[in-house]
Amino acid sequence: MSQTTIQPEDLYKYNWVSDPSIHPDGAIAYVYKSIDAERNQYKTHIYYQSADQKQKKRITDGDYDYAPDWSPNGRYLAFIRKTDHKPQLWILDMIDSSINQYSKLERGIGLFRWSPDGRSIILTSRVIGEREVEAHAPDCGQIVERTTPKAEGSGLWNGTYQHLFLLELSTRQMTQITEGDFDASSPVWSPDGTEISYLAQKNASIIYSDMDLVFYQDLYTLEIASGHTEIQTNHDLMISQFAYAPDGKSWTCIANDREYGSGTQNQVYRIDRSTKQIRSLTPQSQIQFGNFILNDMKTAAAIPGPIYSTDGQSIYVLGTYQGSVDLYRITEEGVCTPITTGGKDIHQIVYAPQQDIMVAMVADATHPYELVIFPFLPVSNIQWDEVKPLTNTHLWLADYNVSVPELFWYTNKEGIQIQGWLMKPTDIVDHDSKIPLILQIHGGPHAMYSDAYSHEMQALVSQGYAVVMINPRGSFGYGQHFAQACRQDFGGGDYRDLLEAVDYILQHHPECNDQQLGICGGSYGGLMVNWIIAHDDRFRVAVTQRCISNWISFYGISDIGISYTEGIIGGNPWEDTERLWSQSPLAHVQQIETPLLIIHGEQDMRCPIEQGEQLYTALKRQGKVTKMVRYPDSNHMVLKSGKPSYRVDLLTHVNDWIKQYIDSPLEVHL
Repeated sequence: MSQTTIQPEDLYKYNWVSDPSIHPDGAIAYVYKSIDAERNQYKTHIYYQSADQKQKKRITDGDYDYAPDWSPNGRYLAFIRKTDHKPQLWILDMIDSSINQYSKLERGIGLFRWSPDGRSIILTSRVIGEREVEAHAPDCGQIVERTTPKAEGSGLWNGTYQHLFLLELSTRQMTQITEGDFDASSPVWSPDGTEISYLAQKNASIIYSDMDLVFYQDLYTLEIASGHTEIQTNHDLMISQFAYAPDGKSWTCIANDREYGSGTQNQVYRIDRSTKQIRSLTPQSQIQFGNFILNDMKTAAAIPGPIYSTDGQSIYVLGTYQGSVDLYRITEEGVCTPITTGGKDIHQIVYAPQQDIMVAMVADATHPYELVIFPFLPVSNIQWDEVKPLTNTHLWLADYNVSVPELFWYTNKEGIQIQGWLMKPTDIVDHDSKIPLILQIHGGPHAMYSDAYSHEMQALVSQGYAVVMINPRGSFGYGQHFAQACRQDFGGGDYRDLLEAVDYILQHHPECNDQQLGICGGSYGGLMVNWIIAHDDRFRVAVTQRCISNWISFYGISDIGISYTEGIIGGNPWEDTERLWSQSPLAHVQQIETPLLIIHGEQDMRCPIEQGEQLYTALKRQGKVTKMVRYPDSNHMVLKSGKPSYRVDLLTHVNDWIKQYIDSPLEVHL
């Protein structure tokens, strides 16, 4: 058996596949992503695989091509190509192999959708808002009037809004069909092609005084011929995905009513067109609909559905539940049945009714995400050993020892069942020597760990450490009460769940060393690292990434500072100063004795870098052991989608820091 283990620099060996699109004859187009080490960036190409899987080839010639989508008749493949940092629409003619550019919008495009007859394409692009044109002249100061003038991933707001454009393919005429100071998103064609439905937040002056403080997205319809627009919902749902019923008389959507803020689990709703009635099909479900597993190997947006059956009597959605994401069938009566089972993470899924097949992007414990194809079985479970692989991009892993996470459940002191996984080194030589144990804490907090293959975790366990991952209170996938349990109880039940998990592992796995404990986490997980080491001295070494340290300043500098602080802590800086400060790790920094590595991206708008800077400065001022690593031009996603060299460097710093201090007695750090 090979003794080779995964190292940080092995990141360069991965290739990623995603965004499948099924041709009417059953052929598949998909995105193939790789690393260009010389340019320190990623390349994306579009590949074609024939229906019989005998032919596989690259079919576009750009280095930044993505989002392939077949025309209804299968003659054309539309896709997005990025040139000069602007994504535009291109179309490949499969008959004559010509590739032509079809959009030249000033700010590029976001996404596109074919019309049912294949004659038109709806797409999104950003345009200057009606009231912001003069404010953004290049020789003037930038005027800020919005409550939240920045967003993670895009930076400071530039005065633009996303709107819908209609492209007539025969004439190449491009027409903007929505306008106003709002964002129009997620356009979907009606089955008969006469209208577009889309999501938007409008009518601020009618119901709300500030749209930056609103957490709903309404469903709108726009009739193509007349331009008539009509609202279909009631300003009370945050809709993330939706689909037309085959008869066009209703929609099904994945949404939540924000009753518990960010901790509100999604439900599946049916919207009736004629009555405007909205009802939940899943009011008592413990499932979090959509994909909420955190993993550093995901490279594309999730496609959770809904997908209608051809008769319109059932819909299919992805659901996050107890450590896996599966496909579920939901009937009109609300009966929810799993179609797949078996501990997988299904991140994307598409359905071809002509072929009665589905293609999914799936990962398991020992394999990163691949595309698989299976016959559509609407009433019985799909057995994974019968699924046919469409891609196999990680053959090199056969020469490596991959640590397989061991599932465990434990009952905490309050009688609540907590799920977790323990990963152990695969190359232990001295079986009499105890293994250092590292606690990993996920972000969110409303997300979930799973046993899906993770480069981050494999690179850590390869250093000879055992790694424990758990889903404490606040995680999605265990019911509504569990998901909301950490709100306004930060540092309470979530804190206890994490430390009790360490106690449980040490009790049931004597091979783990209780004198060599480490702790790591990112985002909310980084916040928890900071809090835990300020209140518990058992850990010999700690790593906090893209963290929160001061709730008072976080409130005003994060793109979600208002809603997140008021939701998780329950207050604001001027009315609840003491509460926010007392629950800030910075207020307890004098109690931190654990050597702490602080990692942050300099363009992080979600947990801005000043959060790490404040903690670093306070620790240095007191002579504590700490180091800060900063990544230029990097946002909150530096670990998952940052420059390849940064991702390798980051994991190397983590490994080196833990190695330096995991063996040291605590008194050395005082």
